[in-house]
Amino acid sequence: MSYYSRFLPFLRPYFPRMAAAIALVGTAAALNLVLLRLAGRLWDVITIQRDVDGMTALVWIFLALMTAQGLLSMGHSYLVAWVSQHIMADFRTHLFGHLQKLSVSFFAKRRTGEILSRLMNDVGVIQTTVTETPIDSAKHLVTFVGGVGFLLVMNWQLCLLILVLLPVLVLVAKFFGRKLRALSTTIQDKTAGSTTIAEEVISGIRVVKSFVQTGREERRFAAQIQSNVQTALRRAAIMAVFVPVITLLTFASAAAVLWYGGRQVIEGSISPGDLFAFVLFAGILIGPFGSAARVFSQIKEAQGAMQRVFEILDTRSDISDRPDAVEMPPIKGQVQVAHVSFAYDPRQPVLSDLSFEVQPGEMVALVGPTGSGKTTLINLLHRFYDPLEGSITIDGHDLRAVRLDSLYRQIALVPQETILFGGTILDNIRYGRDGAPEQDVIAASKAANAHDFISAMPDGYRTVVGEKGVNLSGGQRQRLAIARAVLKNPRILILDEATSALDAESERLVQEALDRLMAGRTSFVIAHRLTTIQRANRILVLQKGRIAEDGTHEQLMARDGLYRYLYTLRLTEGEGLEARG
Repeated sequence: MSYYSRFLPFLRPYFPRMAAAIALVGTAAALNLVLLRLAGRLWDVITIQRDVDGMTALVWIFLALMTAQGLLSMGHSYLVAWVSQHIMADFRTHLFGHLQKLSVSFFAKRRTGEILSRLMNDVGVIQTTVTETPIDSAKHLVTFVGGVGFLLVMNWQLCLLILVLLPVLVLVAKFFGRKLRALSTTIQDKTAGSTTIAEEVISGIRVVKSFVQTGREERRFAAQIQSNVQTALRRAAIMAVFVPVITLLTFASAAAVLWYGGRQVIEGSISPGDLFAFVLFAGILIGPFGSAARVFSQIKEAQGAMQRVFEILDTRSDISDRPDAVEMPPIKGQVQVAHVSFAYDPRQPVLSDLSFEVQPGEMVALVGPTGSGKTTLINLLHRFYDPLEGSITIDGHDLRAVRLDSLYRQIALVPQETILFGGTILDNIRYGRDGAPEQDVIAASKAANAHDFISAMPDGYRTVVGEKGVNLSGGQRQRLAIARAVLKNPRILILDEATSALDAESERLVQEALDRLMAGRTSFVIAHRLTTIQRANRILVLQKGRIAEDGTHEQLMARDGLYRYLYTLRLTEGEGLEARG
């Protein structure tokens, strides 16, 4: 119940409409009871009194009540749908907003498909339970209470024959409910696993096809689906027993009513119309009893879904603003790293006692063997992570003491793998500065050597880029990323240079754009190309999480150390230095 109580704030704005829906469905259920009682009267008028005028009047009343019930049901159905969709939209938006506040480490430890399953599938399950189930329960409550009331007034002995089975129904529902909850949670977990596999394969479809692994992925997905099927069948087997048992118990009560009531009609204690109405009332009581299976199943399934969703909402970001965090003022770009140590896993340090200082406007190239800590250092400079020891300051401001948004607004990241979002080229460049005038976007595109190829497209800046920019070449995507960074106009640039996979012409255009972007700004570049390294004001050579060498290209070559070895090795191969740390 703690999960449901935590969901109340999302329901509260819609309480008036939910109350209206409950009132409508409750009134419709009450009218249905009146119709059943009227049916008994009509039966007596036809079979015993044989009163044509009375029959006609009752039929008109019957039609009027049915019309009113239909209108009430229409209003109830629309209100329930309206409330359900709005609550689901609000909660999904809240969950999505919370996800964006979480640190990079959260996403590094979880698979995308699992997160998407919680955002889409689990929220849908919760929405059904917390909106439709209470309103349906109100309908069944009115039906049950009203039906029992009518039955008690008509014949209390017959009524007891039905109510005697109620404790049995409660015990049966409780027994099956525990099993249903466990299986429902398992089904949600396995569904998330299937979604994760599908997302991975769809995202990496080119690699899958290139390595001729479609058969392997089909088998992997089929195995996961079969696991889902087996769990779902176990749940279905329980439901297959649960529903008939409850229904059988209820119909057994109805059969007893017919037998006992038939004797009373024969003896003249009640009229045939009363027995007819009584049987109808007994029949509709099957609804509330029979719905117990569905309600219990939904509640147990929703509990599993809520547990998974609130697990995310209870997660706090490793990187967040301190209560006393201040706004980062406009910066010049002086960076100081002092005795910084970091590890993703405490058993395996990545950076150890790292210290260096960079002056405003300097271009610093980071080189080193794979696993030396280059990418980790970039992540710390951008404050995607915090150092375990030591500090990083910009213009004397400790990154942990300033507001994240004020820091991020003055830093631009151009990753190796360009990320483009669904929409137009204009939308993607404006990601650098939301709402920027189109002339500013065009100026940024020209600086990034992107304006010409954009203008040559049929829709120009309003060309839709396709999912992740699939309709553009690698060089074009890189230049859009650079245009985005130019539009942001940051003081510090973090570049995971991505010219190594480009053809000569694309590389030239991208490099020209990068040169213009870095001019006058403090830049950190994970270097791949020899030309990039040689242009750097300063080169930091990392090895096993420490700075092995520090200096200009000429200085480091003269030392005949690790840098000279790496440079000579790549020069021999005709490539840039090692791609990633």
